[in-house]
Amino acid sequence: MASTATLPPAPAPASGDERVGRRNPFQKFLARPEVGALVGAVVLFIFFASVSQTFTQPNALATVLYGSSTIGIMAVGVSLLMIGGEFDLSTGVAVISSALTASLFSWYFSMNAWVGVLLALVVSLAIGFINGWILIKTKLPSFIVTLATFLMLTGLNLALTRLVGGSVSSPSISKLDGFESARAVFASSISIGGVEVKITVFFWIVLVAVASWILLRTRIGNWIFAVGGDANAARAVGVPVTKTKIGLFMAVGFCGWILGMHNLFAFDAVQSGEGVGNEFLYIIAAVIGGCLLTGGYGSAIGGAIGAFIFGMANKGIVYAQWNPDWFKFFLGLMLLLATIVNLIVKRRAELK
Repeated sequence: MASTATLPPAPAPASGDERVGRRNPFQKFLARPEVGALVGAVVLFIFFASVSQTFTQPNALATVLYGSSTIGIMAVGVSLLMIGGEFDLSTGVAVISSALTASLFSWYFSMNAWVGVLLALVVSLAIGFINGWILIKTKLPSFIVTLATFLMLTGLNLALTRLVGGSVSSPSISKLDGFESARAVFASSISIGGVEVKITVFFWIVLVAVASWILLRTRIGNWIFAVGGDANAARAVGVPVTKTKIGLFMAVGFCGWILGMHNLFAFDAVQSGEGVGNEFLYIIAAVIGGCLLTGGYGSAIGGAIGAFIFGMANKGIVYAQWNPDWFKFFLGLMLLLATIVNLIVKRRAELK
């Protein structure tokens, strides 16, 4: 009888396409945009704690958190906007515009301070809406649109303050009705274990939590990442690109309103020339936190960590009794190193 040839066994099925292979939890962690900033924040905290005993004192940490929150509140909105693929160079002066609106209107018309607060909210949202609307209608880069807004607001802040109040500083509104209640909302402190923590820290935490929930748990978050990655492709699959981008600019305006109200009610008056240059601090915090300049990648938590790094560097140099002239150099170095680390971590995670 003729022997029957035995066929070789069929090859085992491939374990899976490497393009859709599952990553382990550690790889997923490394892929998070805030990982590089988190590592930098831990290293920076340990460094300043080792060179200054004052740095780790509860009151000193509260001061660090306060300084971080004044950057972090705006960094939340700026981070979302950068994830959406846009910039806003008018944020620094827009904060002052919001404060001046509330101050000058309430003082000139002898209105309750809360009327000025509400009007300032409308103005801040309107500035964001106009930025977004011009961007969409003209197709100009957001760099150009918001740079123009920056210049116009800088001029308006100074001109209107001089016209209404006769000075470069807004008049004090501490005697107006509603001032104390508004101050309690926007510029008070909360005692925790005998340590006074500024209320802006809690505003900051809430904004980060809400922004993170929007990014990671809602359809709007998907839209933000989509328009930042490729607006044309997002539009082709039904993403409302126009509404998303305008909404992001208005979110920045809302954050600017909160910080502007804090500045007003913490100091009673506002200098019309303040705010210039702060827009770069907000962008730096977002970039240190993992937001890419090209859009489509980043997180609100990363922006918060970037702001915390800024706060630690700002106050840590003082507590270490170093020459504060080195602060800007140190901040620039942190920006460069954090950006490089973020890119390396992201690429390594994508390769695994």
